Amino acid sequence: MATDYDAPRRDEVDLGEDSLEELKARRVDAQSGAVDVDEAEVAESFELPGADLADEELTVKVLPMQQDEFRCARCFLVHHRSQLAYERNGDLICRECA
Repeated sequence: MATDYDAPRRDEVDLGEDSLEELKARRVDAQSGAVDVDEAEVAESFELPGADLADEELTVKVLPMQQDEFRCARCFLVHHRSQLAYERNGDLICRECA
């Protein structure tokens, strides 16, 4: 049985005073057939203030690969030369892929 740790605590004296009808009603309420709400649906209706990014364009300055960098032949990411694990048949492999 799940315990609600946020509920106010009651003394043992108070627990003995509950009527059978109250206990049955609490049991039925705890086992109600409430359906879980999909979090994605709730998030779609929630709108952050100033978050209308429909007309925004992302501008990023792309730099060419530097002399001290290499492109991994497995993951195709550009890494610094310090991340070079080995070279096989002219292919450079990074430490993460090795």
